[in-house]
Amino acid sequence: MAIKRPTIIIFDMDGTAVRHINPRLLHILEWLDNVGYKISKFFSWLFRQGAKGPIIPLWHKKRKQPSLIVHRAIHKIRRKPVEQIVQPCPGLYDLLELLEQHEIPLALVSNGLGKGYGHEILEKFELNKYFPVTVFREDITKSKPNPEPILTALRQMNLELNDKDVVWYIGDRRKDIIAALAANNDLPCSVLPVAFGLHAAVTMVEKNISPDYIYMSFHEMYDVLKPILDDNPPPPRLQNTAIISEKATTAG
Repeated sequence: MAIKRPTIIIFDMDGTAVRHINPRLLHILEWLDNVGYKISKFFSWLFRQGAKGPIIPLWHKKRKQPSLIVHRAIHKIRRKPVEQIVQPCPGLYDLLELLEQHEIPLALVSNGLGKGYGHEILEKFELNKYFPVTVFREDITKSKPNPEPILTALRQMNLELNDKDVVWYIGDRRKDIIAALAANNDLPCSVLPVAFGLHAAVTMVEKNISPDYIYMSFHEMYDVLKPILDDNPPPPRLQNTAIISEKATTAG
């Protein structure tokens, strides 16, 4: 199977763009993030709404959400700078520079909190210059494996998506693969899950997805993408005309 040239690439953050020096911390933080978020919405629904209507209103995603207390508290207690918690995955910058040279629009999404964590990582490692669009937990109502983070990122990129577009979504976990497959059902373009590492690779095999989209390092991905991009210039692109429906944004 020939690898489809990506016209847009979205990266997962934890475990993909950056890796945790203590990997277990990532899963603990994400679990506490989701639990804290759902508990706060439940009590708000129970005591403020009188147990009426949806627990998480549809309009909630349109307003600025409060920070997740549990996640913020953990990062405050640890009192460690982000460079002692995570580090960019080897080969990341070389790959990002290659994609920038070929004018591939980029975005980054994460189930983690942006304030007090994700934005600090982007600033500390100077990744914000590569990712003009970022989506974190407080920017959405449903986290991966729901496709909402990917759909939100594409909407914020303001690109006119069509059937010739190929979106790569690169992630290291099962939820990343499932989210990309779900997003593919809601858009006029192709959304291809790209596994980064062994954990996501297992899910790719389970879903019968080509091993051409399984990578163990960014060095390997660079070597594969460079000749593809060098031989195929980017197509003309219109901006500021994309419309992703509310239904698609909240699907799943």
